[in-house]
This record gives sequence, C-alpha cells and structure tokens, in this order.
Amino acid sequence: MRKRIILLPAVVAICIMVLQGKLFAQDFSNDLLELTRIKSGVKSKRISSYDRTGGNNDRFENIADGETRVLFDVKGAGIINHIWITIAPPPEELNRNDIILKMYWDGNESPSVLSPLGAFFGQGWDEWYEFAALPLASGPKDGRGLVSYFAMPFEKGARIEIENQTGRNIGAFYYYVDYLEMKELPENTGRFHAWYNHELTEADPEGENEWSTLGRAGKNTSGEKNYLFADIKGKGHFVGVNYYVHSPTPMWYGEGDDMIFIDGDPEPTMTGTGTEDYFNTSWCPKTLYAHPYYGYARVNNDFGWLGRTHLYRFHISDPIYFDKSLKFTIEHGHNNVLTLDLASVAYWYTEKATAVPAIPDRESRKPKPFITPAQIHKWRHEWRQSRGGGSQLWGNER
Repeated sequence: MRKRIILLPAVVAICIMVLQGKLFAQDFSNDLLELTRIKSGVKSKRISSYDRTGGNNDRFENIADGETRVLFDVKGAGIINHIWITIAPPPEELNRNDIILKMYWDGNESPSVLSPLGAFFGQGWDEWYEFAALPLASGPKDGRGLVSYFAMPFEKGARIEIENQTGRNIGAFYYYVDYLEMKELPENTGRFHAWYNHELTEADPEGENEWSTLGRAGKNTSGEKNYLFADIKGKGHFVGVNYYVHSPTPMWYGEGDDMIFIDGDPEPTMTGTGTEDYFNTSWCPKTLYAHPYYGYARVNNDFGWLGRTHLYRFHISDPIYFDKSLKFTIEHGHNNVLTLDLASVAYWYTEKATAVPAIPDRESRKPKPFITPAQIHKWRHEWRQSRGGGSQLWGNER
C-alpha cells in the first residue's frame, strides 16, 4: 500500500529563470524583481494540442504502439519555460513508464533529454500520485497533470517527441509547450539535459550486510560499484535528480553515500554521509514531505523500509559546477551491499547540447513486483525447516 502526498500551499510565483546560462533562484525577492523588468525582442508563443478546427477535440488521439509523435518542432532561437501534459486512459491502464520523452536542441539528431515520461515528471514506476517541487510537479487529479518549469534554451531550433512503447494505443494526449521566441539567446546560455537510468543492483558476495547485521562492515573509497545518476562531459552545472528506490527487504536502504567526481578527479571531489542526508532529511525517514527543492513524494506503508520510495533533490540555489566533466554516483547501501531496484532521472545544463546515453529497454525498465506477506511467511517456513522444524521457534533464535 502506498501513501499519497498532500500538496503544500503555493510557495512561489516564478520558478526558474535563465541568466547568462545559470539557474537564477537565489531568493524569491530577486525573482519577483525580475517580474517587473520590461523586456525587448522577446515574444511569448505556444504549441499545444488544441483543436485546429475550433472545436473541443483538443488532443492527439490513438497514438499507436511503436509510433513516435512530434509535439514541438520550432526553428530559430528561444527558451521553453513551461510544459503541461495529461493523458488518457488513466495510469492503471496505460503505463507512463513506457511512454518515452525525447528532446532535441539546435538541430542535433540525438536527444539531450531521454526518459520515460512519468519518471521525468516525478511519477515513479507505473504509479500515479501528487508531487510538488519548484521545477517539476504532478498535479491534480491523482497526479495526472504533468508540469515542468525548467528553462530549456535553444539557438537553432528545438524538437520534442514521444514514443509509445506501452503495447497499446494512447487514447488521448493533451499538452502545452510555452516558449519565448527571440532573435538570439543571452551570452553563455546553457542547454538543458535529462537522463533516465535503471538498475537492479547486485548485493555484496558476502551478503547484504547492512548495519553490520552479518559481521564487520566493509569500506568503499573508490565508488567503483556505485549506482550512477549521471556521467557528463563538458562544462556546466548539475541541477537535480528524481530518485526511485524499491527495496525487497525491511532493512533501511539509505546508508549509501553520494560520491561526486568533478573534472576527472580520481577520488570523489564531494562525498556525503548517507542517502537521506544528500536528500536533506535525517534518521531514516518514512515521511511524506514537499519542499520546493527536496522531499519525499512517495513512501512505503509496509514493514520497515520494504517497498517503494521516491526522493527528490533540486540544486536550484546550489548548482554543482564543473569545467570538464561530472560523474554523480551513490552507494546502494553502505559499501554497495544491497540488492535494490533503482531508477532515477538526472537534470543538468552544459554549454552545448550533447547526446545522452541510451536508456534501458522496456523489459529492463519493468518494475519489480512487491514482496508480499505470503512470501515473507514462506521464507519463515524455510528458516524453521533449517532449524529442525521446531513447533515453537520464534524468529530471533541464534
């Protein structure tokens, strides 16, 4: 069973602005001041799914399985500043994890944004729930209104596509893409990137020794087997991640440290103290929480930390800067001892639009099923048998 988040009151009037290629959100007073500035040479434009006949059929219909549909194809310079999407049928019938979002900048043939649609907007797995952060949101009803306020600049054109990999028709697809049309971008304006990763991690050969339950804990200084959020080349800044964790055990999943390698440093340039610490929380929480920059949009309601958790962290006022490269990793349990079903979408800007790596295929992306009480009971039965089958065995015998 999952818990659903209750949205906090509206916090901001404006979300993200581009100033010389950097995210500008040092404080809300600056954003409000920016609203007063009268700009020249900038025109607001929109591409949407509205009914061109003037009727009310404001949608794309019957997007076939395997079909790619172009949502946005604009030449010249501009900045996308708002995207809204909603889809039918609802998520229990149509898996948002198998609708692939692709964005191309400046005439490139390879995408700089590549992610399942749901995961990009903060809808993990094949689920639906409300999610509220500064640059992204999934709003009512039932988190089915998918929204982005990330600034997405382009100098020589932009194209946005979706590819249907769901195995069925998308009955209805509604959307807005709002953007600023201009003659040229401000100097040093970066290009937006986003990339999805998914991995069923491997436990340590000696066992899932979290919290030293099986013996002395090992050590990890290299980050060699860490889970990968992003491996970026070029100059730019990292601006956030949605992180989706599915744990098959009640043991705490979050002892893993974040390890960030900047500009080719052989050892981590930045090392954290635990997963919940990087996400600005503490003491192994199971609490729904929505801050504009970080939070828990979904937590498990099972025993311990068994089940699914969605964490997010956006570096709006504290981007992570790099000149040549950035490799952002995190342990899956201390010293990478846990088997976890992990997925993530990382977001960043670099000087030029570059291709992101391919993402896992549909079969590899398929969410792992929940561990049920019946399965745990069967494990208990096997444990009893290994102890001689005693009729009064309790469970904590050594």
